[in-house]
Amino acid sequence: MGAHANNRPAEMLTYPEDPQFGKATPGKIAMWIFLVTDAMSFAGLLIAYAILRATKDWPNPIEALGGVDLPAFMTFLLICSSVTMVLSIDACRMKNRDKMKKWLLLTILGGFIFLGLQVYEYTILYMQNMKFGAPFVYKGVTYHHFMSTFYSVTGFHGLHVLMGTLYLCQMYNLAHKGVFDNGNYNQLELAGLFWHFVDLVWILVFTFIYLL
Repeated sequence: MGAHANNRPAEMLTYPEDPQFGKATPGKIAMWIFLVTDAMSFAGLLIAYAILRATKDWPNPIEALGGVDLPAFMTFLLICSSVTMVLSIDACRMKNRDKMKKWLLLTILGGFIFLGLQVYEYTILYMQNMKFGAPFVYKGVTYHHFMSTFYSVTGFHGLHVLMGTLYLCQMYNLAHKGVFDNGNYNQLELAGLFWHFVDLVWILVFTFIYLL
């Protein structure tokens, strides 16, 4: 009996309630620990950006980066992708494979569109000689750290979007194979936690880099 239980798939295993973590699975606890440590990395980048901006001359980012319309749309896109992620998990809970795959696919599409728009933005800036590490001349004034901080913060976040999108692609593959047909959404929820984290961080990045 014990050997049979140990051979069950990981998503079917149940865990005793922990006095500190409740019914959270080990995977969920591990994901939260990872997100906390990852949040520290973003916090370090944003704090460094804030210190540089407070202690050195800084251009108006909205004017220097060509407006806020594109990044605002990218923000809206990621917020919508968080909604579709929630709907995908809800469909999984209801054991509706078709709806789960549909919403998950829309989330993945949102991630790839975001990355495409970021590449487009980088290309436009590069063509204007706004390169990483290069001095940025704006209205006759030279700024030495503006573009480096911009690419460091947004590029680091873009890497997370890429990893999150590939993560969701794997979840879609598992969904297509029927892994979640039993209504156990634990693995999908872990992917959702990471995706919501990426979306939340972008809102902070958008505020710090483009609006302040």
